[in-house]
Amino acid sequence: MFIGEHAQKVDTKGRVVVPVKFRDELGNHVVVTRGLDGCLFAYSRETFTALAEKLSSLPLTDKKVSKFNRFFLAGARDLEADKLGRVLLPSVLRDHASIEKDAVWVGVGNRIEIWDLDKWNAQMADYLDSDEAEENLDELAEYMAELGI
Repeated sequence: MFIGEHAQKVDTKGRVVVPVKFRDELGNHVVVTRGLDGCLFAYSRETFTALAEKLSSLPLTDKKVSKFNRFFLAGARDLEADKLGRVLLPSVLRDHASIEKDAVWVGVGNRIEIWDLDKWNAQMADYLDSDEAEENLDELAEYMAELGI
């Protein structure tokens, strides 16, 4: 399970270090694809393969399924870490997430989200620093309770 936040610099070639805390589960490979909300999603090979199989089992004639599969699967890249634990994030993925200089790897259970650090901080500020923060978190907690969490 992936948890925690880990900020990393992105070098001029687009390489970023995979956090040590995540390397044990990922090994030398991580599958990275376009994510929702302007970030990237990263998975272990095993988890991504299982997810891709589920997506492939959905009806091909459903236009929403087809659109999501194009968005999600076409953007996926199997990245191999170098000796220093760095992976090269392709420019198409960096552009999707607006990642330039600083990235943050965020563990969210079975996947990792990779965010531009400034975008991540703005996202968290919306949850934690606004006047409505407590109300928003209470609303989220109620929703999660409805889901059985």
